[in-house]
Amino acid sequence: MIISHKYKFIFIKTVKTASTSIEVFLSPLCAPDDIVTPIRPPVEGHTPRNYDGFQNHMAAQLIRERVPAELWESYFKFCVERNPWDKVLSHYHMQAARLDGKLSLDQYLANARFPINYPRYTDSSGATIIVDRIVYYEKLHVDLADVFARLTVPFSGRLEVRAKSEFRNDRSPYQPVFNETQRKIVEQAFAKEISLHGYRFE
Repeated sequence: MIISHKYKFIFIKTVKTASTSIEVFLSPLCAPDDIVTPIRPPVEGHTPRNYDGFQNHMAAQLIRERVPAELWESYFKFCVERNPWDKVLSHYHMQAARLDGKLSLDQYLANARFPINYPRYTDSSGATIIVDRIVYYEKLHVDLADVFARLTVPFSGRLEVRAKSEFRNDRSPYQPVFNETQRKIVEQAFAKEISLHGYRFE
């Protein structure tokens, strides 16, 4: 999570959405008095600072409660979201790698510990988005270019950072991976995100 007084933005960090890569990219651009929360494990080039009272994947609702109202209202707030089936597949590969590959997709789905993000960028009801912009992973660099241009953050058009991307070697489309039962498990678990963003399996 980053609060940049220099560029007047709040970056809310979601799960399995390239958010760590974005944070590593932004960290060197931030000023000494900006707030940058730690990453576990630490990533080279990322320098935490001034984070007392704040944490890595902190929800926007909680951030809003901890910063002055004027700051919350005037700073540009953004985060990233991702197609739930693609996000689940990425999360599964990460979990399987940590267990030396000893985790099937069915076992992962049965555990039901999914990378659900909507509570991080909605109000306490989960029904209303309270950030100014959702950047979509599917068009990450296009959306980021638009956001960074608005904020005057220097950006070449590519992040050139791929933190935590080593777990999934196969980048094939997610659709052939899921059978009908598996597809529906993800659809049910992520019903709120699908409703908020109009995601489809196709």
